[in-house]
Amino acid sequence: MREQTEHLYIIKDTEILSGEPIITGTRTPVRAIVEMWRQGIDPQDIPRRLPHLSLAQVFNALSYYSDHQAEINVHIERNRIPDELITLPEQPHESTSVH
Repeated sequence: MREQTEHLYIIKDTEILSGEPIITGTRTPVRAIVEMWRQGIDPQDIPRRLPHLSLAQVFNALSYYSDHQAEINVHIERNRIPDELITLPEQPHESTSVH
């Protein structure tokens, strides 16, 4: 079931991401925009990284977050990858041989 929110570009659809708020016409969740913004990416740069989105959609997602922080924070936490599952590429070891 599709539900329009009070924000023009944000819907909830039980068929997509279990009803998590998404940007209309996409499968992009509001949380994805919020997480990029929290990482320090300027809203104006987000459409360059996600070219299927307009700047208006990005700002509307951030506006939705401003009005529904607790809800979006729950979705962010639910989708967080635990630190122990994240592997970083190994750094080359410097040679410590003595001549």
